[in-house]
Amino acid sequence: MQPLASGQLPQPPLLAGVLTDIDDTLTTEGAITPDALQALADLKAAGLHVIPITGRPVGWSEPFAAAWPVDAIVAENGAVALQRLPGKREQLSKLYQQDAPTRTANFSRMQQVLAEIEATVPGARRATDSKGRECDIAIDHSEFTHLPQEAIDQCVAIMRAAGMNATVSSIHINGWYGAHDKLEGARWIVRQLLGRDLDAELGRWVYIGDSTNDQRMFEHFPYSVGVANIARFVPQLAHLPRYVTQGERGAGFTELAHAVLNQNRL
Repeated sequence: MQPLASGQLPQPPLLAGVLTDIDDTLTTEGAITPDALQALADLKAAGLHVIPITGRPVGWSEPFAAAWPVDAIVAENGAVALQRLPGKREQLSKLYQQDAPTRTANFSRMQQVLAEIEATVPGARRATDSKGRECDIAIDHSEFTHLPQEAIDQCVAIMRAAGMNATVSSIHINGWYGAHDKLEGARWIVRQLLGRDLDAELGRWVYIGDSTNDQRMFEHFPYSVGVANIARFVPQLAHLPRYVTQGERGAGFTELAHAVLNQNRL
Protein backbone atom coordinates (compact mmCIF):
# COMPACT_ATOMS: atom_id res chain seq x y z
CA MET A 1 0.00 0.00 0.00
CA GLN A 2 1.29 3.44 -0.93
CA PRO A 3 0.54 6.48 1.21
CA LEU A 4 -2.15 8.55 -0.49
CA ALA A 5 -0.68 11.73 -1.94
CA SER A 6 -1.78 14.58 -4.17
CA GLY A 7 -2.12 13.78 -7.85
CA GLN A 8 -2.43 9.99 -7.48
CA LEU A 9 -6.18 9.83 -8.12
CA PRO A 10 -8.13 10.95 -11.18
CA GLN A 11 -10.13 14.14 -10.76
CA PRO A 12 -13.39 15.36 -12.30
CA PRO A 13 -14.33 15.10 -15.12
CA LEU A 14 -12.08 12.05 -15.64
CA LEU A 15 -13.36 10.61 -12.37
CA ALA A 16 -16.98 9.47 -12.48
CA GLY A 17 -17.55 8.72 -8.83
CA VAL A 18 -16.60 7.39 -5.41
CA LEU A 19 -17.84 4.13 -3.90
CA THR A 20 -17.36 3.83 -0.15
CA ASP A 21 -17.84 1.52 2.79
CA ILE A 22 -19.68 3.07 5.75
CA ASP A 23 -18.66 1.61 9.14
CA ASP A 24 -15.19 2.76 10.21
CA THR A 25 -14.67 4.33 6.78
CA LEU A 26 -17.26 7.08 6.61
CA THR A 27 -18.13 6.82 10.29
CA THR A 28 -16.07 7.27 13.44
CA GLU A 29 -17.22 5.59 16.65
CA GLY A 30 -20.51 4.73 14.96
CA ALA A 31 -21.41 8.22 13.68
CA ILE A 32 -20.53 10.32 10.68
CA THR A 33 -18.37 13.29 11.63
CA PRO A 34 -19.01 16.81 10.29
CA ASP A 35 -15.87 16.71 8.17
CA ALA A 36 -16.84 13.41 6.52
CA LEU A 37 -20.38 14.67 5.87
CA GLN A 38 -18.95 17.83 4.30
CA ALA A 39 -16.62 15.66 2.22
CA LEU A 40 -19.64 13.83 0.79
CA ALA A 41 -21.25 17.15 -0.06
CA ASP A 42 -18.06 18.47 -1.67
CA LEU A 43 -17.76 15.38 -3.89
CA LYS A 44 -21.38 15.71 -4.99
CA ALA A 45 -20.95 19.45 -5.62
CA ALA A 46 -18.05 18.59 -7.94
CA GLY A 47 -20.45 16.54 -10.07
CA LEU A 48 -19.31 13.13 -8.85
CA HIS A 49 -21.52 10.15 -8.15
CA VAL A 50 -21.19 9.03 -4.51
CA ILE A 51 -22.55 5.62 -3.47
CA PRO A 52 -21.94 3.99 -0.07
CA ILE A 53 -21.97 0.18 -0.14
CA THR A 54 -22.37 -1.46 3.25
CA GLY A 55 -23.02 -4.69 5.09
CA ARG A 56 -25.45 -2.82 7.33
CA PRO A 57 -29.19 -3.60 7.00
CA VAL A 58 -31.55 -1.73 4.76
CA GLY A 59 -33.62 -0.59 7.76
CA TRP A 60 -30.56 0.92 9.44
CA SER A 61 -29.56 2.62 6.18
CA GLU A 62 -32.86 4.39 5.48
CA PRO A 63 -32.30 7.62 7.48
CA PHE A 64 -28.85 8.05 5.97
CA ALA A 65 -30.07 7.47 2.41
CA ALA A 66 -32.67 10.19 3.06
CA ALA A 67 -30.28 12.69 4.63
CA TRP A 68 -26.80 12.24 3.16
CA PRO A 69 -25.75 13.85 -0.16
CA VAL A 70 -25.39 10.54 -2.00
CA ASP A 71 -26.91 8.97 -5.13
CA ALA A 72 -28.01 5.85 -3.25
CA ILE A 73 -26.96 3.46 -0.51
CA VAL A 74 -26.44 -0.22 -1.29
CA ALA A 75 -27.08 -2.26 1.85
CA GLU A 76 -26.68 -5.85 3.04
CA ASN A 77 -23.59 -6.49 0.93
CA GLY A 78 -25.19 -5.73 -2.42
CA ALA A 79 -28.67 -7.19 -1.87
CA VAL A 80 -30.80 -4.04 -1.73
CA ALA A 81 -30.46 -0.36 -2.58
CA LEU A 82 -32.14 2.81 -1.33
CA GLN A 83 -32.58 5.90 -3.49
CA ARG A 84 -34.38 9.17 -2.80
CA LEU A 85 -37.38 9.72 -5.05
CA PRO A 86 -36.88 12.72 -7.36
CA GLY A 87 -38.12 15.88 -5.68
CA LYS A 88 -39.11 14.01 -2.50
CA ARG A 89 -36.22 14.26 -0.07
CA GLU A 90 -37.69 12.08 2.68
CA GLN A 91 -39.20 9.39 0.43
CA LEU A 92 -37.10 6.45 -0.69
CA SER A 93 -37.43 3.79 -3.34
CA LYS A 94 -36.13 0.32 -2.53
CA LEU A 95 -34.52 -1.91 -5.17
CA TYR A 96 -33.74 -5.60 -4.69
CA GLN A 97 -31.48 -8.03 -6.51
CA GLN A 98 -33.69 -11.01 -5.62
CA ASP A 99 -37.44 -11.39 -6.16
CA ALA A 100 -39.86 -11.55 -3.24
CA PRO A 101 -40.39 -15.36 -3.15
CA THR A 102 -36.62 -15.92 -3.15
CA ARG A 103 -36.13 -13.41 -0.34
CA THR A 104 -38.86 -15.04 1.75
CA ALA A 105 -37.41 -18.53 1.33
CA ASN A 106 -33.88 -17.35 2.04
CA PHE A 107 -34.95 -15.39 5.11
CA SER A 108 -36.46 -18.52 6.69
CA ARG A 109 -33.32 -20.57 6.02
CA MET A 110 -31.06 -17.82 7.37
CA GLN A 111 -32.96 -17.63 10.66
CA GLN A 112 -32.24 -21.31 11.22
CA VAL A 113 -28.53 -20.75 10.65
CA LEU A 114 -28.59 -17.73 12.96
CA ALA A 115 -30.20 -19.80 15.71
CA GLU A 116 -27.62 -22.55 15.25
CA ILE A 117 -24.73 -20.09 15.58
CA GLU A 118 -26.13 -18.57 18.76
CA ALA A 119 -26.68 -22.03 20.22
CA THR A 120 -23.27 -23.48 19.38
CA VAL A 121 -20.66 -20.68 19.26
CA PRO A 122 -19.79 -19.42 22.75
CA GLY A 123 -20.54 -15.71 23.08
CA ALA A 124 -22.04 -15.36 19.59
CA ARG A 125 -25.01 -12.99 19.44
CA ARG A 126 -26.93 -11.54 16.53
CA ALA A 127 -26.15 -7.91 15.71
CA THR A 128 -28.33 -5.35 17.43
CA ASP A 129 -29.44 -4.03 14.01
CA SER A 130 -30.81 -7.43 12.99
CA LYS A 131 -34.46 -6.31 12.99
CA GLY A 132 -33.70 -4.12 9.99
CA ARG A 133 -32.22 -6.96 7.94
CA GLU A 134 -34.13 -8.47 5.04
CA CYS A 135 -31.56 -10.35 2.96
CA ASP A 136 -28.78 -11.42 5.34
CA ILE A 137 -27.89 -12.22 8.93
CA ALA A 138 -25.18 -10.67 11.08
CA ILE A 139 -23.26 -11.70 14.18
CA ASP A 140 -21.66 -8.95 16.25
CA HIS A 141 -17.93 -9.44 16.80
CA SER A 142 -16.70 -5.92 17.63
CA GLU A 143 -19.54 -3.39 17.87
CA PHE A 144 -21.10 -4.26 21.24
CA THR A 145 -19.67 -7.76 21.73
CA HIS A 146 -16.10 -8.96 21.38
CA LEU A 147 -15.53 -12.36 19.81
CA PRO A 148 -12.08 -13.95 19.58
CA GLN A 149 -10.81 -14.89 16.14
CA GLU A 150 -11.52 -18.58 16.79
CA ALA A 151 -15.22 -17.82 17.36
CA ILE A 152 -15.36 -15.57 14.30
CA ASP A 153 -13.89 -18.37 12.20
CA GLN A 154 -16.42 -20.81 13.65
CA CYS A 155 -19.33 -18.52 12.72
CA VAL A 156 -18.02 -18.18 9.18
CA ALA A 157 -17.62 -21.96 8.91
CA ILE A 158 -21.21 -22.62 10.01
CA MET A 159 -22.56 -20.12 7.49
CA ARG A 160 -20.53 -21.60 4.66
CA ALA A 161 -21.43 -25.15 5.63
CA ALA A 162 -25.07 -24.10 5.23
CA GLY A 163 -24.34 -22.94 1.68
CA MET A 164 -24.20 -19.24 2.53
CA ASN A 165 -21.75 -16.59 1.50
CA ALA A 166 -19.97 -15.20 4.55
CA THR A 167 -17.73 -12.22 5.11
CA VAL A 168 -16.29 -10.26 8.03
CA SER A 169 -16.52 -6.49 8.34
CA SER A 170 -14.91 -4.32 11.02
CA ILE A 171 -17.89 -5.01 13.33
CA HIS A 172 -20.01 -7.91 12.03
CA ILE A 173 -19.92 -11.36 10.49
CA ASN A 174 -22.42 -11.33 7.63
CA GLY A 175 -23.99 -14.30 5.88
CA TRP A 176 -26.47 -14.52 2.99
CA TYR A 177 -27.79 -16.63 0.14
CA GLY A 178 -27.20 -15.38 -3.40
CA ALA A 179 -24.41 -14.43 -5.77
CA HIS A 180 -24.29 -10.78 -4.73
CA ASP A 181 -21.56 -9.09 -2.73
CA LYS A 182 -20.21 -5.54 -2.59
CA LEU A 183 -18.68 -5.75 -6.07
CA GLU A 184 -21.80 -7.22 -7.67
CA GLY A 185 -23.86 -4.63 -5.80
CA ALA A 186 -21.70 -1.86 -7.22
CA ARG A 187 -22.05 -3.21 -10.75
CA TRP A 188 -25.81 -3.56 -10.31
CA ILE A 189 -26.52 -0.12 -8.88
CA VAL A 190 -24.33 1.71 -11.43
CA ARG A 191 -26.24 -0.11 -14.18
CA GLN A 192 -29.67 0.42 -12.59
CA LEU A 193 -29.31 4.08 -11.65
CA LEU A 194 -26.87 5.42 -14.19
CA GLY A 195 -27.20 3.05 -17.16
CA ARG A 196 -23.45 2.52 -17.14
CA ASP A 197 -21.17 -0.52 -17.29
CA LEU A 198 -18.92 -0.29 -14.24
CA ASP A 199 -16.44 -2.87 -15.54
CA ALA A 200 -15.93 -0.82 -18.69
CA GLU A 201 -14.86 2.21 -16.64
CA LEU A 202 -13.23 0.86 -13.47
CA GLY A 203 -10.46 3.42 -13.85
CA ARG A 204 -12.99 6.23 -13.50
CA TRP A 205 -14.12 5.17 -10.02
CA VAL A 206 -12.44 5.16 -6.60
CA TYR A 207 -13.30 2.69 -3.85
CA ILE A 208 -12.46 3.25 -0.18
CA GLY A 209 -12.89 0.77 2.67
CA ASP A 210 -11.37 -0.64 5.82
CA SER A 211 -11.74 -4.41 6.29
CA THR A 212 -11.84 -7.92 4.86
CA ASN A 213 -15.28 -7.58 3.30
CA ASP A 214 -13.82 -4.86 1.06
CA GLN A 215 -11.10 -6.93 -0.51
CA ARG A 216 -12.95 -7.89 -3.72
CA MET A 217 -13.30 -4.16 -4.27
CA PHE A 218 -9.62 -3.62 -3.50
CA GLU A 219 -8.76 -6.36 -6.01
CA HIS A 220 -10.86 -5.01 -8.86
CA PHE A 221 -10.52 -1.24 -8.64
CA PRO A 222 -7.20 0.21 -9.81
CA TYR A 223 -7.90 3.23 -7.61
CA SER A 224 -8.60 1.49 -4.31
CA VAL A 225 -7.94 3.17 -0.97
CA GLY A 226 -7.87 1.95 2.62
CA VAL A 227 -8.36 4.24 5.59
CA ALA A 228 -5.48 3.97 8.06
CA ASN A 229 -7.37 1.67 10.45
CA ILE A 230 -7.21 -1.05 7.80
CA ALA A 231 -3.92 -1.96 9.49
CA ARG A 232 -5.94 -4.15 11.87
CA PHE A 233 -6.98 -6.42 8.98
CA VAL A 234 -3.88 -6.41 6.81
CA PRO A 235 -2.71 -9.87 8.00
CA GLN A 236 -6.07 -11.32 6.87
CA LEU A 237 -6.23 -9.63 3.47
CA ALA A 238 -5.27 -11.46 0.30
CA HIS A 239 -5.83 -8.25 -1.68
CA LEU A 240 -4.71 -4.93 -0.28
CA PRO A 241 -5.83 -1.48 -1.44
CA ARG A 242 -3.37 0.35 -3.65
CA TYR A 243 -3.29 3.43 -1.40
CA VAL A 244 -3.77 4.12 2.30
CA THR A 245 -4.71 7.38 4.03
CA GLN A 246 -2.89 8.91 6.98
CA GLY A 247 -6.16 9.45 8.85
CA GLU A 248 -8.41 6.80 10.30
CA ARG A 249 -12.12 6.35 9.65
CA GLY A 250 -14.00 9.56 8.74
CA ALA A 251 -10.79 11.60 8.76
CA GLY A 252 -9.36 9.18 6.22
CA PHE A 253 -12.43 9.51 4.00
CA THR A 254 -12.13 13.30 4.21
CA GLU A 255 -8.49 12.99 3.20
CA LEU A 256 -9.53 10.98 0.15
CA ALA A 257 -12.13 13.58 -0.82
CA HIS A 258 -9.53 16.34 -0.60
CA ALA A 259 -7.13 14.31 -2.71
CA VAL A 260 -9.79 13.74 -5.36
CA LEU A 261 -10.62 17.45 -5.42
CA ASN A 262 -6.94 18.43 -5.37
CA GLN A 263 -7.29 20.37 -2.12
CA ASN A 264 -5.31 18.10 0.13
CA ARG A 265 -2.27 19.14 2.14
CA LEU A 266 -0.62 15.74 2.54
